[in-house]
Amino acid sequence: GALEAFFTRAFYKHILGEPVSLDDLQAYDPDLHKSYLWLLENDVSEIGIEQPFTLAWDEFGEEKVVPLKDGGESIFLTNENKAEYVALVVEAKLSKSIATQIKAFLRGFHEVIPKQLASIFREKELELLISGMPEIDVDDLRANTEYHGYSASSPIIKWFWEIVSGFEQENKAKLVQFVTGTSRVPLGGFSQLVGMSGPQRFQIHRVEGSDRVLTSHTCYNQIDLPEYPDKPTLERFLMIAITYGSEGFGFA
Repeated sequence: GALEAFFTRAFYKHILGEPVSLDDLQAYDPDLHKSYLWLLENDVSEIGIEQPFTLAWDEFGEEKVVPLKDGGESIFLTNENKAEYVALVVEAKLSKSIATQIKAFLRGFHEVIPKQLASIFREKELELLISGMPEIDVDDLRANTEYHGYSASSPIIKWFWEIVSGFEQENKAKLVQFVTGTSRVPLGGFSQLVGMSGPQRFQIHRVEGSDRVLTSHTCYNQIDLPEYPDKPTLERFLMIAITYGSEGFGFA
C-alpha cells in the first residue's frame, strides 16, 4: 500500500540523489525564488551593496553567518559569478540545512526500496509510487477553478475540461501535480486548496502566444494557458506539459 506521506519536489530529488534547482525553491519560499530570479535577470552592479558569498543561518535560535564556499567571506557578488551564488544559496537552503534528516530518512527508505530500484524513477513518478494514485474528481476541480482573461464559457476552457474529463486517473494525477506541486487532493476537496499565502483555488490565466507549452506556478496553483487555435493543439501541449513538466518558468 501507499504511505500517507507527501514531500516537496526537492525532497523527492534528494531521495533520487538529483541536484536541486532554483525552480525547487519556488515551493519552499516563493518570495525568495522571485528575488533570486530578479538577481539572475538584472545587473547586480546597480544594487549598490557588497554581497559576500555568505548566508545568515539560524542555529538553535542563534544567527550565524556561514560562507557558501571556502573563502566566501571575501568573494563578492558580481554579474559574472551571480549564477554560482544563486546555485550555492539554493543548495544550502534546500539540502545542507536538512542534510542530517535526509541521511537518516534515506537509510530507512533504502531498506524498503533499494537505491538502484528507486533511481529509475523521476521525482514525479516517485511521488505517485510512494503516496499512491489519488482519486481526482474533475467536476470538483472544475467547480473550484478561477479564470483570468478567460471565462467558463470560453471555447478553449470548454476544450480543456473535455480533455481532462477524458483522462485516465494517472494523467489526472499528473495534471494536479503539475499545477499544485503535489498529487495530493486536500481533505474536503479542491475548495480547500492552499497556496503559499493561504487559501488559493486552481486558476487558469490567459497568456499570449499559441505556439508555447503551458506553464504552471505551483505556489499559486496556477496554469498559464495560451489561446490555442483548436482542441487537438491544446491536447498536444497539455500532454507535453503534464508529462515533462514546465513548472516555474517565469513568475506570476
